Order: sequence, then C-alpha cells, then structure tokens
Amino acid sequence: MIAETVHVDLPGRAYDIHIGPGLLDQAGASLAELGGRRHVCVVTDKNVADLHLAQLQTGLAEAGLTSEALALPPGEATKCWAELERTVEWLLAQRVERGDIVIAFGGGVIGDLAGFAAAILRRGVRFVQIPTSLLAQVDSSVGGKTGINSPTGKNLIGAFHQPSLVLADTALLGTLTPRDFLAGYGEVVKYGLLGDAAFFDWLEAEGPALAAGDMAARVRAVKRSCQMKADIVQRDETEQGDRALLNLGHTFCHALEAATGYSDRLLHGEGVAIGCALAFELSARMGLCSQEDPSRVRAHLRDMGMKVDIADIPGDLPDAAGLLDLMGQDKKVKDGKLRFILARGIGDAFITSDVPRDKVLGVLTDALAGR
Repeated sequence: MIAETVHVDLPGRAYDIHIGPGLLDQAGASLAELGGRRHVCVVTDKNVADLHLAQLQTGLAEAGLTSEALALPPGEATKCWAELERTVEWLLAQRVERGDIVIAFGGGVIGDLAGFAAAILRRGVRFVQIPTSLLAQVDSSVGGKTGINSPTGKNLIGAFHQPSLVLADTALLGTLTPRDFLAGYGEVVKYGLLGDAAFFDWLEAEGPALAAGDMAARVRAVKRSCQMKADIVQRDETEQGDRALLNLGHTFCHALEAATGYSDRLLHGEGVAIGCALAFELSARMGLCSQEDPSRVRAHLRDMGMKVDIADIPGDLPDAAGLLDLMGQDKKVKDGKLRFILARGIGDAFITSDVPRDKVLGVLTDALAGR
C-alpha cells in the first residue's frame, strides 16, 4: 500500500504528514532529507521502546544516522514538570543544537512532552513526530500543540511548536490493545461530528472493519482526520477562533480527566467520546439539534464497544457542581466564561460562550444519576 500525504501549509513552518504502513522502516531516509547533524535524539516511553525502538534505530543507522534514546514511563502522569526537566536535561547532555532533530516516538503523551521540550530547548529546536497510537496519528501529532499538565488542569503549560515532519505508520496500530485503539477512535469520531457528516456516515458503516484491522480503512480514517485538522490549523494556528472547534467534547473530557487524576481509569480518547456525547446532549437540550443526534452518537459509540456515558467511568467522581468547577480551570475559559463546542447537527459544530450554567448542571446531574 502506497503512503498518503497531507501537507500542512503554514508559511515558513510547512510540513508533510505521511500516512501508511511500513513508514517506520523508511524513517531514516525521511529524516536524512531534512539535513542537519547526522545524530538524532529519540524521546519515547518504555512500552514503545520495547516494541519498536530497535526497528527505528536500525532504520536510522541504515540511513547513516546515529541515535540515542530516552525511554520515559508510559501514561498521562508523565506529562509533568519532573519528566519535562528530565527530558530537557538529557537533551542538553546530548549536546542538542538548534539545527538538530528530536524525535517524539510514542503516543500523545510523548508527542506533547517531547515537543514542548524541543520548543523550549535553546528557544526552539526541530522535532519530528512519529506517532504510535491512533489518537496521536489522527490528532495530537498534528498542529504543533505541545505541553504538560498541571495539578490545576490538563495542558495548561505549553507552547505552539510545529514539527518538521510527521510519519504516521499505520502498521504500528496493530500492536495497540483494543482499549487503546478505541480510545484513539474517539478522536476520529470527533472529526465527523464537528465538520463532516459524510465522514461520520462512513465511520458508522466501516468503523467495525477499521477496528478489526482493515488497513485501507485505517489509512483513510487517519488521512481524513489529519486533513480536517490541517485545514483548521492553517486557518487558525494558535486557536484564536476556528481551531477551538477541534475541542468538541474536550470541556467535559478535561474535567473528567482531572476528576480521575489523569489515571488509566479514563483514557483521553475515552473522555473525548463521552464528552462528545455530552456536548450533543447539551445541544439537544438547548434546542440546537434534534434529540435523535445525541442518540445516534451514543449508538455508534456503543456499537464500537466504547465508553459512552459518565456511568461507564469506574470509581468515585465529584458531584455535578464539582465537575463544573473543574471545567472552570479549562484553557477554553475566556473572560470567566466557559466556551463550549456545541452542534446544530452531526457535522455542524460551532463555538459559543452563551451556555446557561443550569443547563450544564442538568446534563451532568442526569449523567451522574445513571451511575
């Protein structure tokens, strides 16, 4: 299967996203084309290192590149000050220069943290994203958002720093657990819900085959997701307007992630899926879309075997007022008002701050009552 390419056309910071199986073996040749020193530093996590690091480093060596790797602990908790400091100090010890390349080799956590380290090291060094999870391939590796979490909230510390290249090897998705794959699928569904009803129709038909390993379907889903994100990022790189549409479901999601301590009780993509369902429920209660739309969203998520409601999250959670307080720490708060991404229908999302507090409380209260 021939790789597909999506071009992110940002003046002075343009780059390509290559998508398809077998790209990891070609990583050395792809990086060599970027020029610079013939030594690269790889930031990864222990799980990815065990599975794929030898293959990556072999490919780099075959292209005449030497490499060193740092393997961090897996999991959302790694996106913290301590691991960022560890990464930056390691890169400095490797004598990384501004023209060098740092490889972020892993899922969204590694991409965010390694990208942020590259952004602040020597006021910015180049980096390449080699995303290994579905979530990272369709979302977090594209667009230049990098950062870490604070105890106060998710992704509150960070910078915009575009990669020089993204290599999304879809063959690597075959090593994901079903839960991790479906968590990433939550972000794929989001793209259909926010701006492409026909893509959502296609996912309803092809989602099961995609989850079962159909490579052509996986490549198509990743490409369409990346193209939609690239189009939005090109219009609004630093999220002054349209880019906030990509946060459909995230206001609810980030509050739920904070409430579960960024633990494996709730993976990010699972939170996005639940958040999208809640956003459509809120939209329906505000008379913006038909009640059939949230029902259709939930039905597809259930058909895929995913978490759909707050009731699907194990363990204790705050009450509705507590979750609403957590939403108040979200980056999307503007002038003290929560910004929500709501929908007039599937494929027709929009940004608003005009959401009555009692409507949000009602949705959360009813969702918690289902536990």
